[in-house]
Amino acid sequence: MEEQKASMESPLIPKAQGKEFQSREGFSKDEVLAEVKKQLSLAGPLVSVNLLVNCLQVISVMFVGHLGELALSGASMATSFASVTGFSLLVGLGSALDTFCGQSYGAKQYHMLGIHMQRAMFVLLLACVPLALIWANAGHILVFLGQDPEIAAEAGRYARFMIPSIFAYALLQCHVRFLKAQNNVVPMMVSTGITTLAHLLICWFLVFKSGLGNKGAALANAISYWINALILIVYVRISPTCKKTWHGFSMEAFHGIPKFLKLAIPSAVMLSLEIWSFEMMVLLSGLLPNPKLETSVLSITLNTCSLAYMIPLGLSGATSTRVSNELGAGRPQAARLAVRVALSMVTTEGILAATLMILGRHAWGYCYSKEEEVVSYVAQMVVLIAVSHFFDGFQSVLSGIAAGCGWQKIGAFVNLGAYYLMGIPTAILLAFVYHIGGKGLWMGIIVALIVQGLSLSIITLRIDWEKEVKKASDRVYDTMTPADAALP
Repeated sequence: MEEQKASMESPLIPKAQGKEFQSREGFSKDEVLAEVKKQLSLAGPLVSVNLLVNCLQVISVMFVGHLGELALSGASMATSFASVTGFSLLVGLGSALDTFCGQSYGAKQYHMLGIHMQRAMFVLLLACVPLALIWANAGHILVFLGQDPEIAAEAGRYARFMIPSIFAYALLQCHVRFLKAQNNVVPMMVSTGITTLAHLLICWFLVFKSGLGNKGAALANAISYWINALILIVYVRISPTCKKTWHGFSMEAFHGIPKFLKLAIPSAVMLSLEIWSFEMMVLLSGLLPNPKLETSVLSITLNTCSLAYMIPLGLSGATSTRVSNELGAGRPQAARLAVRVALSMVTTEGILAATLMILGRHAWGYCYSKEEEVVSYVAQMVVLIAVSHFFDGFQSVLSGIAAGCGWQKIGAFVNLGAYYLMGIPTAILLAFVYHIGGKGLWMGIIVALIVQGLSLSIITLRIDWEKEVKKASDRVYDTMTPADAALP
């Protein structure tokens, strides 16, 4: 392996490449503008993809809302349950590809992208089996957790019809990250757009015409996820743009699974710890005085926050791709420039979005309710949402940098400390001891985001980019077998 590594070192860290970047500390205006264009060309389609994927669940719940309060409650609870126990874990596991595929692509080891994707497909599909069993027993689990038995039973039926979607979602995650690492994001946007349009018709037919009711909405989710996944699967296998990166199925994919898991498991933990803490706020709101008002407003707050988060999430995806590509290519200063540009853009976006939220805070509540009590409470919460969005966007890009560098384990520890040692205890203290209510719960989230952002900022400032290039080089070759190295 050492001989193999030495013989192929030049494509990984080409000394001529990035010479301009490495010869000085500053960056020219042209370099900065070029990097901005690269990140925006990635982030734009990724924002669209994130919004459209998010729309699938929203559309389904909107259709179910016309069937009655019980059906809506069951679908909402099942959707939240599925996110916490399934989708978030798959997104986390799949994000290890941001590191592996991104750095391999930058290193021009194009054939390794297909190998990495196959490993991820095997791991994620295997993980789907226990997750499907959990979804099959969702009703019993929700009753055990103290939820209303009637709503829990309805949610359980909805979750069982969603089981096929988890396998499609696993394949979808792998193909999305495979394409993103190659800066090939337009096909993802097109496939998601087609899927969302088709979902409207499929959902309408299965909910209102098939006799399945709310179970039809769950089945529509599964069909739509499979449509999206199949479009990308076919694209990867027939498109000339993937000719270098997809060479067909190979047994070599099974040789690097332990190394893949070393990043995939911390990635899943890192993401899940964050998502679970937000969901926990809604559950805690049910224990406050006037729980109907508090739960409704916290749900609106979470929905608003999730919608606004799609923009920094797209920037985060673009950042992880740019950083991993440049590290794999052996250009430490180019990676450093990508980080500076990404942080500048997300800071600008955060200020603009927060300003718009604050200016429109009195009108936003009317999108969800006509009751003055709810609208007034939402207006107060929007100010807090604006603050949280700024810090959430900042930490999102920093998390993208972590994924690009392969620091998922560090990110998992940061999230554990930020949310579960600082954020949630603060939220409980403010909401239940100082009686600030739902606003206190969200202030706890803001504390967590600030701690998370500060911790990741300190880590990022201490980066030795030359060492990160060496680590990227080692990572690319450590996952290769002699058979892999022999491929062009």
